[in-house]
Amino acid sequence: MLVRRLRGARPVGTAETAAVLRVLDEDPIANCLVAGRVQSHGLIPGALGGEMWTRGTVDRALCFVGGNLVPLRGDAGDLRAFAQRAVRFDRTCTAVVGRAELVLPLWDWLAPEWGPAREIRSDQPLLALTTPPQTETDPAVRRVRPADFEAFFAASVAMFIEEVGIDPRRGDGGVGYRRRVAEVVRSGSAFARIDDGEVVFKAEIGARSDRVGQINGVWVQPRLRGRGLGTAGTATLAAELQHHGLTPSLYVNTYNTAARRSYDRIGFTEVDTFATVLID
Repeated sequence: MLVRRLRGARPVGTAETAAVLRVLDEDPIANCLVAGRVQSHGLIPGALGGEMWTRGTVDRALCFVGGNLVPLRGDAGDLRAFAQRAVRFDRTCTAVVGRAELVLPLWDWLAPEWGPAREIRSDQPLLALTTPPQTETDPAVRRVRPADFEAFFAASVAMFIEEVGIDPRRGDGGVGYRRRVAEVVRSGSAFARIDDGEVVFKAEIGARSDRVGQINGVWVQPRLRGRGLGTAGTATLAAELQHHGLTPSLYVNTYNTAARRSYDRIGFTEVDTFATVLID
């Protein structure tokens, strides 16, 4: 009976919401992205922006599939089952992201159908700040207002091209990406330092649960790098999150030594390792 029940992955029902939240709360920093969604929207796919899958019970295996595919818990058999279910449907995600120990073996199962990957970032330290920032903050960093949108959008495009290697405006002329950036601004999650109408530092609170806030999209105008703008700006967002009782977190590519030094100075420490597989 148990063997039959574990044979394949299945969607998680709304009656299992409390159990899912308990699982996510066991690792609040690594699970912040998905936990915030479930806390806000429950497990209704339309509101959640995706589906939660399990194999057996949610306390042994769990995966989110939406704009990203995020494995959250499971052994080798569970990851294989998630991959087998994923390839049966049209792909909705552009990346597989999460703890490296889950993402990389899951990709091994997905690669024959979804690969080759555009890029595999196999070593991304996941950091958290458990003390006040150890560096100065920047009083000029503030929440982005609607009137700032064009300048913030230009900086977001520049950051995306530098970080991902493709122009987010390709295909539809930027309609979809403008919509996404506009929503970030409307939600109050976008922060920037804007000097004479130009964004010289930007970052976003990309995910927020009731315990953790995840910072992403950190970018400094290239000609101004090396002056401490990124360190002070990131420290400002971290202090903002702590003011609201949240633990600041972020993950960074291991080869980005300048960013890692900056986060070290602020006081961030490594708590886990993420991996990201970018898919065309």
